[in-house]
Amino acid sequence: MIRLLRKLRHFCLVRIRWRNYSFGRNIYIGRSVYMWARNTISIGNNFYIGKYSQIECDAVIGNDVMLANFVALVGRYDHNYSEIGVSMRQSSRIRDKNYNWKGLDKKVVIGDDVWVGHGSVILSGTNIGSGSIIAAGSVVTGDVEPYSIYGGNPAKKIKERFSSGEEKAEHIRLYYSGTEKSNERKK
Repeated sequence: MIRLLRKLRHFCLVRIRWRNYSFGRNIYIGRSVYMWARNTISIGNNFYIGKYSQIECDAVIGNDVMLANFVALVGRYDHNYSEIGVSMRQSSRIRDKNYNWKGLDKKVVIGDDVWVGHGSVILSGTNIGSGSIIAAGSVVTGDVEPYSIYGGNPAKKIKERFSSGEEKAEHIRLYYSGTEKSNERKK
C-alpha cells in the first residue's frame, strides 16, 4: 500500500505540479521537496532527492544522481542587490518577468553517478563532473572535477574518488557498459 501511495505521489508531482520540467525513469522524491526554475529542470534516470531538499534554479542533472536530505541547488544572483535606493528585500528578483540583471544564463549541471551529501549547497553556474562526491555540509561555488571528492565551505578538492587510474578506468568501463545494457532492457 505504501509503495502504491509513493508511486501516486511521484506521479502527481512529476506529471502535474512539475509538468514543465523533464524527468527520467525510476526517480525518488523525498518529503517536502521544492522545485522551481526560471527556464528548465532536466533530470535523468535513477534520480534520488532526499527530504527537505530544493532545486531553485535552472538545472541539468544526469543519471544515477543522489541528492541527500536538505540539499539545495540555488541561484547565485536571485536578487538585484545593486539597485540604488531599493532594499534587497524589495529589489527585483529572478522570478520577476522583467528581471534583466545577472544570473539569467546560470544553471547547475550535474553529471552521471554523482552523490551530493546532506546539507550541501550548490550555487548556479557550477558544473559537477560525473562520478563525483560532494561531502556533507559543503558549499559548492565553482566547478568540480570528474571522479573526485570535494568538501568544505567553499568546497575544495579533497582527493580522487578512486585510488588509481586503473580503478577509475575500470569503473567507467563497467558503469557505462552496464548503463547501456540496462537501457536496452528497459526499451
